[in-house]
Amino acid sequence: MIRYLGKRIIFMLISLFLIVTATFFIMKAVPGGPFTSEKNVPDEIKAALEAKYKLNLPLHEQYFEYLKGIITWDLGPSFTEKSSTVNEMINRGFPVSAHLGAQALIIAVFGGIILGVIAALKHNKWQDYSAMVIAVLGLSVPGFILASFLQYFFAIQWGLLPIAKWEGFEYTILPSLALAASPMAFIARLTRSNMIEVLGQDYIKTARAKGLHTFTITVKHAIRNALLPVITYLGPLIANILTGAFVIERIFGVPGLGREFVLSITNRDYTVIMGTTVFYSIILVVMILIVDIAYTLVDPRIKLADAGRE
Repeated sequence: MIRYLGKRIIFMLISLFLIVTATFFIMKAVPGGPFTSEKNVPDEIKAALEAKYKLNLPLHEQYFEYLKGIITWDLGPSFTEKSSTVNEMINRGFPVSAHLGAQALIIAVFGGIILGVIAALKHNKWQDYSAMVIAVLGLSVPGFILASFLQYFFAIQWGLLPIAKWEGFEYTILPSLALAASPMAFIARLTRSNMIEVLGQDYIKTARAKGLHTFTITVKHAIRNALLPVITYLGPLIANILTGAFVIERIFGVPGLGREFVLSITNRDYTVIMGTTVFYSIILVVMILIVDIAYTLVDPRIKLADAGRE
């Protein structure tokens, strides 16, 4: 276990180093700069701004300064929001994004598993077809299109829920549904296909021959073994939900980190773009490690020590 975790942590650090390096040089290669949009700024003032933010240094010196900031978790100031640093913007926006993401994740996981299990147990029946139609729609309709439909029907036409903003639980329902639709559909299809395969195994047939109730067979034996591919998907899913929230947050006026990221791209705010990219990359690699460890909780036959030697 310790050897495996040590190797994974080393690989995580190497991955993060490559991500930080690639993000830095890609952003520096983009034409323009954070002060390009400034109107009628004298060259002296522009040079002073670049000196203040150390943009006048050679590229390799800027790179090492940025690496030092990443190591000390000092992501620097925002070029456009002068009163805030990138750290303050992450501390302010991420709890909102995490709340929205966690709510969408719960809907996606539990909704997808329930739909997949029902479809597998009622294979080739109307329940199966209905669940798969929902799944296909969830995968086919982009999140921003679904968000607009939800706003139109639930907020404008029926007046059941608020159309936007973030002022209470009722404000979180529509953006959570819009964000959860696509991953819920994918989980439903994944669960269905694996459940159908598991239900055809010999040990399931033996359990049925012993007279075990269908509910017991499904919960105790079938679902547990069918969930491994779903758990594999959870690491990237969390990252996808957080990054997918960028557009959803913008549509629903949610004051999360995704909105800050979109605005930073528009304003060419390099430090915010690089800081949020690194922050989400850390979340992704950590979640992938947690998912790997979670394998052993679902299936004790999988040993991390064995995986580390392979």
